[in-house]
Amino acid sequence: MGFPKGRRRPVVAVATLLTLVAVAGIGYRVLAPAEVVTPARGAPPPAGTPAVGVVGRLPVAPLVVAGRLRVYAAERQLYADQPADSRNRVTPFWSYRRWPATLDGVLAAGTTVLSRWSDGKLVALDGLTGTVAWRADGPTPYAVAPARRTGAATVWDPHGISVAPAPGNRTVLVVSGRDGLRGYDLADGRELWRVDGGRDCRTDLGTTAAGQVFSVDSCAGPTVVEFRAVGTGTVGTRWRPPDAPERFTVTPVGCLTPRSQCRGLRTDGGSGGRGWQVGPGAPMAAPALDAAGTTLVGELAVGDDGGVLKGREARSGRGRWQRGDLGPVTILATEAGRLYVLTERRELVTLDPVTGAQRSRFPMTAGRDGIGWKPGRAYAAGGYVAVERLRERADPDDDDQAYFLMAEPVVLAAT
Repeated sequence: MGFPKGRRRPVVAVATLLTLVAVAGIGYRVLAPAEVVTPARGAPPPAGTPAVGVVGRLPVAPLVVAGRLRVYAAERQLYADQPADSRNRVTPFWSYRRWPATLDGVLAAGTTVLSRWSDGKLVALDGLTGTVAWRADGPTPYAVAPARRTGAATVWDPHGISVAPAPGNRTVLVVSGRDGLRGYDLADGRELWRVDGGRDCRTDLGTTAAGQVFSVDSCAGPTVVEFRAVGTGTVGTRWRPPDAPERFTVTPVGCLTPRSQCRGLRTDGGSGGRGWQVGPGAPMAAPALDAAGTTLVGELAVGDDGGVLKGREARSGRGRWQRGDLGPVTILATEAGRLYVLTERRELVTLDPVTGAQRSRFPMTAGRDGIGWKPGRAYAAGGYVAVERLRERADPDDDDQAYFLMAEPVVLAAT
């Protein structure tokens, strides 16, 4: 039996409406903003003492947290595996996912893993357990080029997020974006200060080791470098190099990460670079930092000079040590008490930055991969070093297949 002809239309209409409601419900569950937290089920591994040498190779770039586990970034996810010296990437120890926002940048400070998302949301995780420590609203990030498949730009070189020490034994997170510049207490996410209004004429560079936030400001006349107290956001110094042109660029030098706790900067007005050390007051001239490619490690400027690696006092230029036995090298990374360089034979050499003494040396190769590659982005933390391996003729415009050496281009080593 069927419905009488007069009743068929209302029944069809009701059935259609119910179908639409069901589809809408399913669509909402799939597409609605969501957060999925999958914390660790067990205790984190203890910090170990890995054997010196190459640990293994990975398809994506890791952040090493407290020497105990590794954190990785995907388009909409953060996840960790353990232990830190595992030869390959293994089953996630914890995971955090958001939808539909995409991951914009990540940094690790102690055991806190701070993530910044495309909608401006800041989410701090306990790096050892994957649980959410706090959430906060931050300025919307500026658009940046999409990260390549290793995610190295997201975890090793994040834009617009940095940290610095502040009075009271605090660590302050500094975040910049389209809506301005803000400071947060890293411990609980409390907003400490803000400077409203993102301006194309101001570039926020990061933080200094002396507890300042520094920016390049060209909004009201000639370019100046502006230094704010990281704990309050108050401007303390506005500085221009002597005899500087009206416009010049600024590059941070000697940073703990690319934008955190920097000890120097290099200015360039088109007629050559000039190096400066930064501290509580105005920057001090450091001629030994003038040359591009020279980095600052503590009080020493270190750079390759015609195949001889030299460590010199940044301000006076007086030589402290030199190594001519390594040949031409690439400075990969630095951290407290360690300077990491890569030789043309693809050996990773760890030096004492104060004396130039060698701490370790070994081929930065995994298995039979060989030495036919050039270094891309690199990272160091807690004695671990990781570097992207690129094809020798790789060009920034190449797709990932032509750019990276292989499917697992990141090599990880313990020094």
